[in-house]
Amino acid sequence: MSSERPQQPLLIVEDDLALQKQLKWSLDRFDSVLADDVASAVLQFRRSNPAVVTMDLGLPPDRDSVSEGFKCLEKLLELDPMVKVIVLTGQNDQENALRAIRMGAYDFLAKPVEPEVLSLSVERAYRLYELQQENRRLQSLQHADVLSGLVTRDAGMLRVSRTIEKVAGSDATVLLLGESGTGKELLAQGLHDASKRKGRFVAINCAAIPENLLESELFGYEKGAFTGASKTTVGKIETANGGTLMLDEIGDLPMSLQAKLLRFLQERTIERVGGRQEIAIDVRVLGATHQNLKAQIAEGRFREDLYYRLAEIVVDIPPLRDRVGDAVLLANVFLRRFAAERRRVGMSFSEDAVRVIEAYNWPGNVRELQNVIKRASIMADGDRVGLDDLDLPVELGAEGEPSDSLNLRAVRERAEREALVTALARTNGNIGKAAGLLGVSRPTLYDLMSKLQIA
Repeated sequence: MSSERPQQPLLIVEDDLALQKQLKWSLDRFDSVLADDVASAVLQFRRSNPAVVTMDLGLPPDRDSVSEGFKCLEKLLELDPMVKVIVLTGQNDQENALRAIRMGAYDFLAKPVEPEVLSLSVERAYRLYELQQENRRLQSLQHADVLSGLVTRDAGMLRVSRTIEKVAGSDATVLLLGESGTGKELLAQGLHDASKRKGRFVAINCAAIPENLLESELFGYEKGAFTGASKTTVGKIETANGGTLMLDEIGDLPMSLQAKLLRFLQERTIERVGGRQEIAIDVRVLGATHQNLKAQIAEGRFREDLYYRLAEIVVDIPPLRDRVGDAVLLANVFLRRFAAERRRVGMSFSEDAVRVIEAYNWPGNVRELQNVIKRASIMADGDRVGLDDLDLPVELGAEGEPSDSLNLRAVRERAEREALVTALARTNGNIGKAAGLLGVSRPTLYDLMSKLQIA
């Protein structure tokens, strides 16, 4: 068996056939893929996913201009911002070369290019790309350690995790906002784990404890403070000393306790119920709620000064329905976990089940998804979790697709309809202006209106 390293793909964008052959010959250590215009370059880039591209700026249909070359550069960098593009320019064309570098090109070389010089530039580009990929891999491993329980591929949720990582090292008070079941406590635990605090992570649900008991739960109480207080008891705030305190559902905190919590956040001291001694506390405070605190402030149900004490950093957690692809990703994670617990390794979802998981709105977010998959893993007769096992209120259409399926034709038609209706509304039904807004001709607009049956 050969131990030779497979050739790395290299995209050469050049419309001159003779020069194409010359470049391919001089770079024969690579698996060269050829393209001669923007469209073919994008197609070949999608197919071969090269780390490095060499390209001429003068491309058809306008070889005498650099417009097509810059268009190609822009599209390739959109597809992969990490790709290393080596631009080949004419002599005395420094202005365009510098423009290419500003846009994100890796290097530029003046034609005619010495084969050794080009080969060296390509080698260096590959080496840099590999180093950057390894760096990203190591960062992702580090990230996985910090938020090991977070499973997501959604850009919005990844931004949330980056924010958590950034603020973890500070002592700033953080307010986590999101619907029930979105993972606020998971993120709070991750923030604590990523911090340098050696104390405990302590969470208390302000909505789950009766008002007359909540104060003593938070601040503790001295022996004899009230009937039944047979011994001095430390509260949650004191228990979290040196660590992190999460106040879940803080929007349900009674007004009387809001004032006492504000005093603690300002002075960082507490007095136990029935006590007179001030106790200094070093604790990181995290607030969390599914409620609109600003609306509660307007209604006089939440103190504005407390809100600004809590909201030094605000993190908005997107609901599961807005996290693209996460429902199915999480469903598979949960199914593997529950199947392993029941020693039913190898369980999977049917295609219909996957479509329904994607289409369902998940009002209870990740918590609801977890419960549904747990039940389905129990109810499934074999190793295949089907539609009936999920028991979700989503109907499949005649083609076996949910109404909001990923069918490209349906997606395109919905997008076209939305754009048309919006353009016509903005222009008060003026066809010429609407066509201008959409960047199409009047006949094309009429054709689309007819196809979509828009009057």
